[in-house]
Amino acid sequence: MLIEQAGLALAILGIAIGGVLKGATGMGGPIIAVPVLAVVFDVQTAVAIYALPNFVTNLWQAWAYRTEHLPGSFGLVFAAAGLVGAGLGTLMLVGLPPNALLILIGVVVLGYVALRLLHPGWSLDHGTARRIAGPAGLSAGILQGAVGLSAPLSVTFLNAMRLERGAFIATISGFFVAMSLSQLPMLTAFGLMTGERVLYGFGALIIILLCMPVGAALAKRISRETFDRVVLAILAVIALRLLWSGLG
Repeated sequence: MLIEQAGLALAILGIAIGGVLKGATGMGGPIIAVPVLAVVFDVQTAVAIYALPNFVTNLWQAWAYRTEHLPGSFGLVFAAAGLVGAGLGTLMLVGLPPNALLILIGVVVLGYVALRLLHPGWSLDHGTARRIAGPAGLSAGILQGAVGLSAPLSVTFLNAMRLERGAFIATISGFFVAMSLSQLPMLTAFGLMTGERVLYGFGALIIILLCMPVGAALAKRISRETFDRVVLAILAVIALRLLWSGLG
C-alpha cells in the first residue's frame, strides 16, 4: 500500500512539474511527465494517460496563437507528416515489448539532453527547414506515437529555426494537435485508452491547468538558463532510471 501511495505521489509530482514547465515555456510538459509515468506504470499507460491532456492544452494554445502561424505551407506539411508518423508510432507502441519501450524512451530522453548540452547554439536556416519539414515531422510523429515524446525532434527542430515565440507556439501546438487526431483514435481502437486511463487523463489535465500559472510566475523570477539546467538534470536522472528498468 505504501509503495502504491509513493508511486501515485511520484506520478502527481511528475505531472505537476510538467505543468510548471508548460506554463513557463509553452511546451515540454510530456518530456517530464511521460517518463515519470512510465516509471510508475509502464510506457503504454503513460502514453495513454497523457494523450488527452496533451491534446486539450495544445488545442487551446493552437487557437490562442492562430494568427501567428508562419507563412506558406511549412506548418501544414510539418503537422500532416506528424499525423502520419503518430499513427505509425502507435503501431510500434502496441507491438514492441515493454522493456524495449522503456529502453527506447530512455535513449530518446538522454539523446535530447545530450543534444541540448553539446549544441546549445545550433541553428537551422529556414530554407533548409522547409525542405526537411516532412521527414522531420514524420520522425517526430513516430516518436510521439511510440513513446509519447516528440520533443527531442519536434521542439529541437523548431527551436533551431530561431522562431519568434508566437510563431513557435502556433507551429508546435498545431503539430501536437494533428498528432493527437491520429493517436487518440488508434489508442482507443487498440484498447489502450481504457475508461480508467481516461479518468487519469482528466486528473492529469486538472493538475496541469493548476500548475501552468505557477510556471508562468516562476518564469518571471528565474532565468531561462537556470530553469533549463534544472529540467535537463531531472531528465537525465529519469532517463537513467528507465534504462535501468528496461535492462534489468
